[in-house]
Amino acid sequence: MAGEGSRRRAPGRSAGQRLEALRKANEIRSARAQLKKDIAAGRVCIDEVLRDPPACARTAKVDDLLLALPGFGKARVGRLLIRLQISESKTLAGLSDRQRTALIGHLQH
Repeated sequence: MAGEGSRRRAPGRSAGQRLEALRKANEIRSARAQLKKDIAAGRVCIDEVLRDPPACARTAKVDDLLLALPGFGKARVGRLLIRLQISESKTLAGLSDRQRTALIGHLQH
């Protein structure tokens, strides 16, 4: 059949490239975990993170960061995202201006 066996694979990475990617991913995970702790403790304002996300948070899911807020559980976050028409798989960098503004406005009340 035409097309069978014609799949192309990405070129393999060297051991050094894999280690560098792993190191970078671990740095991002650690920074994101610290950011969530700081949000939960009130040391960082979620509004600031939403307005101008740090590099470690740009690829974070919106619901994951909202869960760090005191008093916000899965159900409350889920209802909020539905009300604001934000997909649960949306990342901070992927928020539209409308979504970002609506979310900040809701959290300020």
